[in-house]
Amino acid sequence: DAPAAARMAVAEALMNIAAAPIAARADIKLSANWMAAVNQPGEDLRLFDAVRAVAMAFCPALELSIPVGKDSLSMQTGWQDSDGKPHSVVAPVSLVVSAFAPVADVRSALTPELQLDQGDSVILRVGLPGGRQRLGGSILAQCYGQLGRTPPDVEDPAQLAALFDTIQHLNQAGLLLAYHDCSDGGLLVALLEMAFAARCGLQIAVASLGDPLAALFNEEIGALVQLRMVDLPAVQTVLVAAGLDQAVAIVATPRPAADGFALRVDGRANGTWTLTELLGRWQQTSHAMQRLRDHPDCADQERDSVLGGAHRLRPGLSFDRNLDVAAPFIARGARPLIAILREQGVNGQVEMAAAFTRAGFDAIDLHMSDLLAGRDSLDRFHGLAACGGFSYGDVLGAGRGWAASILHHGDLAGQFQRFFEDSGKFALAVCNGCQMFAEIKSLIPGARAWPSFQRNLSEQFEARLCLVEVLDSPSILFSGMAGSRLPVVVSHGEGRVLFDHATDAQAARPVLRYIRADGAPAESYPANPNGSPAGLTGFTIGDGRVTLLMPHPERVFRSVQMSWRPRHWGEESPWLRLFRNARAWLG
Repeated sequence: DAPAAARMAVAEALMNIAAAPIAARADIKLSANWMAAVNQPGEDLRLFDAVRAVAMAFCPALELSIPVGKDSLSMQTGWQDSDGKPHSVVAPVSLVVSAFAPVADVRSALTPELQLDQGDSVILRVGLPGGRQRLGGSILAQCYGQLGRTPPDVEDPAQLAALFDTIQHLNQAGLLLAYHDCSDGGLLVALLEMAFAARCGLQIAVASLGDPLAALFNEEIGALVQLRMVDLPAVQTVLVAAGLDQAVAIVATPRPAADGFALRVDGRANGTWTLTELLGRWQQTSHAMQRLRDHPDCADQERDSVLGGAHRLRPGLSFDRNLDVAAPFIARGARPLIAILREQGVNGQVEMAAAFTRAGFDAIDLHMSDLLAGRDSLDRFHGLAACGGFSYGDVLGAGRGWAASILHHGDLAGQFQRFFEDSGKFALAVCNGCQMFAEIKSLIPGARAWPSFQRNLSEQFEARLCLVEVLDSPSILFSGMAGSRLPVVVSHGEGRVLFDHATDAQAARPVLRYIRADGAPAESYPANPNGSPAGLTGFTIGDGRVTLLMPHPERVFRSVQMSWRPRHWGEESPWLRLFRNARAWLG
């Protein structure tokens, strides 16, 4: 049913973005990617019906527009076997929808992580009136080797609009603790994902929802919301006013992780499982795929990093915030100039400029072409920050093309060397800039032992929030931060440290290393995302003025920039101290 599939794609995109505070539904814009096998019997008609259903009826009723999109209309392939017999595969008409909107306050966005410190709470399933539980095309049907007859659908867009608006209202009123769309995999999968995020158990009861298999595995539009028991009457009042009260059921209550999962269908316990057992099963497919696609040892290490003993999971990110982020002394009225250096393909300059600006600098966008053409010079800057990204698309290697543009231009190489030799100036290089600095270390006094940065051991681009420890070092940027354990963004494909000589590890003056949740140096994946020895991932020189880092502190100087953080953290993250230290050092 191509029109139903298209409506469900739009509806699920809407329910995914419902977790964010959006001022008005009409502010949401959609990107639509249509995929079909044109010129195949019946497929052109299915595509026409699907486009008409969404563009002419469904989206206008929801006050949604599709200003951008694309199509992939060759979703078919054919071949002949060794006997000359022809074969073909035709993909069904499908629509991939991305929803985007301005957010009123990102700090009010909900996540699937259950909150366990808010007293007694329950999890509600809120769906569309009518209570349909169609299983056509569901995971359950496929596991039994079936396809089914009738897929999920949204017959009344007004009901979907009411559901979205109600979630927004409840969030704005502060009545919701956690949120998860449950139309991708069904109720049970969504509940498990919420519990995995919170490392907790659940008592699940679906006796009131009819057929237990249909209740647990249908993929109709709906949402799971966690709320305090004391707020249940207020939430029910809002749901009644929205006409959704007949589509609501209490389906679970959080429990300590040791209690695991208890599933009740008809008032008695029908099954209990440990958290580890269920997460192990949940990971089986992705682990098998990862072993084929990535380095198999890294795939095994990632699985083992999560699964602990028979009754518990290994800890995830765990850190304290003993670090003072209060601004060190900054001379009033003076805003030193810092060059935010970038090359073709570099994309981290905005965050870098924002971090240094907040720390008391005047950040100047400086492109390599400005230096090469003589329009600007490093001589006028107090500091230099080489940003992350993909200089020359990394086609020329990790930062090596960028470095070559400096080393093979004599005047420019001399200009950089003068800057690095000036004892009154400092420099920071991050990610792609870090790779570039490592390649021009011959211009930097005291950098001889710095490593090069090679392809990640996982053989994949790694974009993660990792845990690092600040080491004792002479780096001016990490003054007063030694011993801190902090989350930081990593985003690189070539970050594995490689020293010319084994003795260079300490001579390179390390400033950061990846660590496990227990604080030990991370030697295995994914706590160590690239395979660097002893988890080392940042270095400096003897007087600490020049520092290079593979992680991205500029992407997390505000707490809200982190994909996860302790909820009690304020506006500024501990990483802002790094940038303020630079300002304090200049006096």
